[in-house]
Amino acid sequence: MRFLCLHGKGTSASIFKSQTTSFRAKLDPSFTFDFVDGFLASPPAAGIDLFYPPPYYSFWNTFAIPDIRRAHAWLRDLLARDGPYDGVMCFSQGCSLIASFCLYHQAETPDEPLPFKTAVFICGGAPMQALEDLGIEVSPQARDVDSKSSKALAEQASTDAILKSGIDRWQNAHGARSDSGVPLDPSNVFGLDFTKMPAHLRIKIPTVHIYGNKDPRCPASLQLSHFSDLRLTKAYDHGGGHEVPRTSEVSERIAQLVEWSAVAARVG
Repeated sequence: MRFLCLHGKGTSASIFKSQTTSFRAKLDPSFTFDFVDGFLASPPAAGIDLFYPPPYYSFWNTFAIPDIRRAHAWLRDLLARDGPYDGVMCFSQGCSLIASFCLYHQAETPDEPLPFKTAVFICGGAPMQALEDLGIEVSPQARDVDSKSSKALAEQASTDAILKSGIDRWQNAHGARSDSGVPLDPSNVFGLDFTKMPAHLRIKIPTVHIYGNKDPRCPASLQLSHFSDLRLTKAYDHGGGHEVPRTSEVSERIAQLVEWSAVAARVG
């Protein structure tokens, strides 16, 4: 099972490889992971330079639609050149790239299969600008949650916050549920109404959504889970912040979910 792995903004392939070492070590050798750098040089993500040296990369530096679509074109070229891949595994901005790529694919070429069979999203979300471009209604509440949670992430992931509070810096003030993986009311998932979502925009491959209930961006992860076919989706709250915890319990569970995604992809 071959996975393409896409990192978060202001990090790199080598950093994402390090962040995922613990759970990948629990998978058998039939799972292989291809970690790829973003194509744009980037400043480091908040706090990342405390732990990892440069270089740092991203897939876009603004949320302008032309920048997002340029990243999609880069991804298509990568898949054509280095694929095929059975699945994708991504973190943060890497999730935004894959999520938006899937949604545009469903909107523009709904009769063609995606170029991968499963996706593992870690601390992910879909860009609000892309949703609007696709004709999805983004309410004032959704905009407010997106803006405030992005600002909170920058503050809580900062060097100052790390040095002052360590792991205790993570706080999520948006009431994301930690027991079931998704909020109960699909008509208002932090401001997005999924009862009005066009069926053709659903992501139709098996997906795994891994998030932390202390992550300020947890609402984005739960919104993203609703874009998936809930019959083909697993969600897991690792209990932390915007990170990949490396405890034995969390690593074991993530490895199990990656294994599930492989089985689901083969069945599909």
